[in-house]
Amino acid sequence: MPRLRRHIPVNSALHIMCRGNNKQNIFNDDSDKLYYWGLLNELKDLNKLNVFHYCIMNNHIHLIVWIKQESNLSKFMKQLNLSYFNYYKRLYGYCGHIWQGRYKCNVIETDRYLLHCGKYIELNPVRAGIACSPSEYVFSSYKHYAFGKSDTLVSDSPTFLNLSDSSLKRREQYIEFVVDNDVVNSNNFAKQAFIGSEEFVKKLREYYNIKEAKSKGGRPKKLKP
Repeated sequence: MPRLRRHIPVNSALHIMCRGNNKQNIFNDDSDKLYYWGLLNELKDLNKLNVFHYCIMNNHIHLIVWIKQESNLSKFMKQLNLSYFNYYKRLYGYCGHIWQGRYKCNVIETDRYLLHCGKYIELNPVRAGIACSPSEYVFSSYKHYAFGKSDTLVSDSPTFLNLSDSSLKRREQYIEFVVDNDVVNSNNFAKQAFIGSEEFVKKLREYYNIKEAKSKGGRPKKLKP
């Protein structure tokens, strides 16, 4: 994934992922995840951004955040990961890095792509084999959207609100949407810098001055029998 310059366009949805160093567990039990959830809740208000979707796994986290004019993403991520590192070091007597480098992020078009990325995030526990259904997993935004469960961390995404004028119908449609395991561009959510339509991707490539990779010349490689 290309590394985006620090300046992020305002009024943008970002998919953010942080992973434990060497893919090690950084959350050893539910109390660790709850502490991290509390940090998210506190720091998203201090840095004036909204969280649309999240999932806190044992060795990594996913967020979809909304960047406003006054948002400070870099400060938010620095405070978040440093605060949790200090907590982890104090509790477990750990020395060394717990995070695997800088956080990764990609910009998402606020259309069906945003909803699909949220679905991809909330199905993480199912893909990892630690839950049969996203409703069984506590530390994600799924229950907020599917059942209307109060979660002070989450702000409703505009794509979710556009599903229906009725809150009940929105939740019903969301459950049906997530139960269908097909996820648009699922392989790109962790790899591509920009997720959206061709026009959206082209616009952001121009904004960041990123050229499309050209295919190398010469003969194609032979396939092994």
